[in-house]
Amino acid sequence: MKSVNQEAIEQEPQQLHEDLHDIWGNPKGLKSLTIVNHTTLGLRFMITGMVFFLIGGILAMLVRTQLAMPDQNFMSPEIYNQVTTMHGTVMMFLFAIPMLEGLAIYLIPKMIGARDLVCPRLTSLGYFCYLFGGIILTSSLIIEMAPSSGWFMYTPLSSKEFAPDLGSDFWLLGITFVEISALSAGVELVVSILRTRTQGMALHKMPLFAWYILAMALMIVVGFPPLILGSVLLELERAVGMPFFQIAGGGDPVLWQHLFWLFGHPEVYIIFLPAAGIISTLIPVFAGRPIVGYGWVVAAITIMGFISFGLWVHHMFTIGIPQLAQAFFSAASMLVAVPTAIQVFVWLATLWLGKPKMKLPMLWVMGFLVIFVCGGLTGVMLALVPFNWQVHDTHFVVAHMHYVLVGGMFFPLIAGLYYWLPLFSGRMPSENLGRWGFWLTFLGFNGTFLIMHWTGLLGMPRRIYTYEAGTGWEIFNLLSSVSSFVLSAGIAMVLLDIALHFRFGKPAQHNPWNADTLEWANTMPPSAYNFVSLPRVETRHPLWEDPNLPHTMAEGKHSLAVASHGRREMWGTDPISGSVREIIHLPGNSWWPLFAASALAVVCLSLLTRVYLLAGVFVIIAGIFLLRWSWENGAHPKAAPDAGVKPGDPPLHSRTMDGPGLWAMGIFLIANGSFFLSYLFGWFYLWTVSPEWRMPETPPLSLLLMGVAGVAVLVGSAVMEKLVRGLRQQRDAGLGAGFYLAAALGGLQVGLTGWALWQAELAPTQTSHDAVMLVGLVYALFHGGLAVILTVLQGLRVGYGYVGAHAPFEPGVVTLLWRYNVVTFGLLIAALAVLPRVLGG
Repeated sequence: MKSVNQEAIEQEPQQLHEDLHDIWGNPKGLKSLTIVNHTTLGLRFMITGMVFFLIGGILAMLVRTQLAMPDQNFMSPEIYNQVTTMHGTVMMFLFAIPMLEGLAIYLIPKMIGARDLVCPRLTSLGYFCYLFGGIILTSSLIIEMAPSSGWFMYTPLSSKEFAPDLGSDFWLLGITFVEISALSAGVELVVSILRTRTQGMALHKMPLFAWYILAMALMIVVGFPPLILGSVLLELERAVGMPFFQIAGGGDPVLWQHLFWLFGHPEVYIIFLPAAGIISTLIPVFAGRPIVGYGWVVAAITIMGFISFGLWVHHMFTIGIPQLAQAFFSAASMLVAVPTAIQVFVWLATLWLGKPKMKLPMLWVMGFLVIFVCGGLTGVMLALVPFNWQVHDTHFVVAHMHYVLVGGMFFPLIAGLYYWLPLFSGRMPSENLGRWGFWLTFLGFNGTFLIMHWTGLLGMPRRIYTYEAGTGWEIFNLLSSVSSFVLSAGIAMVLLDIALHFRFGKPAQHNPWNADTLEWANTMPPSAYNFVSLPRVETRHPLWEDPNLPHTMAEGKHSLAVASHGRREMWGTDPISGSVREIIHLPGNSWWPLFAASALAVVCLSLLTRVYLLAGVFVIIAGIFLLRWSWENGAHPKAAPDAGVKPGDPPLHSRTMDGPGLWAMGIFLIANGSFFLSYLFGWFYLWTVSPEWRMPETPPLSLLLMGVAGVAVLVGSAVMEKLVRGLRQQRDAGLGAGFYLAAALGGLQVGLTGWALWQAELAPTQTSHDAVMLVGLVYALFHGGLAVILTVLQGLRVGYGYVGAHAPFEPGVVTLLWRYNVVTFGLLIAALAVLPRVLGG
């Protein structure tokens, strides 16, 4: 590191800036589609999210117009159902989560002193998947074939029997496509926060916003796979008739509700946590003092993340859940109020002990505190089973949900946008226009949704198309609808203010709010590489401790201020202490993410139109694109044009055994494991609960074939482990042959599993037993085949000199997949082949 600093000092800052720009700069024109830089992609996420927000808002206005008066014929019942379904879907899946992920993608590297996210091409793939999935989903509105079964798509309402058109298919395929984006962002945010913080930034010195995003990203990784599994199963049921949710075939529609709310309830906290992170960032800045109880906030975030996964059943209190389960989930639902209250009291204490400045962002923070506390109180009411029974599926629940989500997400988001606007544009927002926007939004929101509590208590059900005169709901609905237009006017004013400020806003002085975190050490707007040099940080408030830090960073007086090697690089640091471990060199701009996402979009459209052959062809094409993309990683000359480092510098990550790719694979496998455990949950749930489930008298799966296949994958994994141990000791003799041997054993596992599947003679369209078993075996075949392909590629890369004792990193990543396959295949054998023989039907 000493040599790097010396070179930086010797180099002129302006020349250094230009050299870094040549390496990191964004191309123009058509090539801008190849950009992988987190700043650009974060902005693209947010702008796209705002477009979908406007679509969702227009749909909301249509709903309120329809309900303004009794016996209205403004929309037909069919269109109304489509509009309400798409309003919820767009707001939850296409606006809230992508918008917050976009903000995190934009801010996190800047806050933790990094130059980019750790998997920049994954960011690009995620964005295009989000864009294409959103377009596919919203295009259903134009052709009047939008989903109409509610944004939670309960079966059998969304099944073929009651929804025979393509609406449900648009939802299932579009949402699954978008979920790829969310998972991509989740994986890379976790790895980036843990492994790329600047030197010295230990976990307990990390900005609170990063803690919130870390919790959110981990919850996405664990929480989204159950919905992906449910969507796959429901689409299989609709497309080819596998009866996962049909009672007559041995399925159960309640299984869909479990899978949906296993995702759906944590999603509320996935939305809330980043928003709370904005609040925890802004309040200390405008109060002019450090936050009170940093450790308590971190503990509250952690506890909330865990508890939120134990609450999903409180959405299902009225479907016949046993009373003991109701009592447990009722208590768990109320328990989550504790970590929430800790954060609220911390915010209030920080304001009380500081000297708050009521600037425009703080106005939105105060609005959040009022609305979110009200939403939290009605949430405690709904956690009580008797009260929940009384108001279930009424407008009271709709009002509560909007108080929590809009109060808990939208108000902090606008506060954050106003706060970081000078960073985005270098200009200040208008205080006058912004205050008008706030008050219209605040009053309009409460006028719309506070009143809906009353209509709910008066018994007005949610999702109804219209209502008769004389019910007593007329005046409340009219006031709600009028207020919703006031709310829309306020939001329009805010958006106008934000749009105009890019042209007419006053130029902002550096660090205009006197903030304490590193993103304000950047130029405004930021450069593509964020920082000329990366500092050592020993405090939670680096800019308060050293106001001159932005200048010394820009002058290249800290680390990694060198560009002569032509690499995009930043620190790889210890996840706990923040000490430097290696230099991470990142891949540059690329077409492969766009190509892969485009091929997946064709797969989605082919499945939608039932052209399965074309879908199969493009699955292969997408796989080829992804493999070609992976070929340019690691020690490939395009990834590391100059592999040398100066004496005393840490090595490049591809020359170590613990690079960020290993962590990314580990986090991806956690998500994969969540998907697999959800599958096992479905298997055992149907086995033990579904009234028409029938276990065959003779188990169809050959225990012998599955057992030998299990031995093959176990031995293959052992071979991979031995090769990796050799690489750790700098031995690579026979490395290529070892990879081919392991691939052959993996091929044997795949072949035997396929043979067992063939011999089982399953009838997956007749019984849910056979359908679930088929899905499990296909899962094993896919993962076994993937391990074989990646291992063969490792053998080829040895031949090209990209893998060996000098570059030992990649085999460790593939070995993680082998370990995962051993565990999941063993569990599959136990669940599908052994337990049925032991327990019977």
